[in-house]
Amino acid sequence: MTVTKETLIIDVLRADMETAQYFFDIGMHCVGCPSSRGETIEMACMVHGVDADELVAKLNAHFAQKNA
Repeated sequence: MTVTKETLIIDVLRADMETAQYFFDIGMHCVGCPSSRGETIEMACMVHGVDADELVAKLNAHFAQKNA
């Protein structure tokens, strides 16, 4: 999976539930709430005051490692 800022949080979680820890680490403890189903990474990062590019990079590194 390739993650972008436009990727929905729920799609990342569906691809690998282990990614939830990346969201928890930056204070996004709402990944299980219904609104996260339609929220992009960029939108969530803006609300939480987090750098979306940094989170996207971490998630893509995670998926790259899983597929190696």
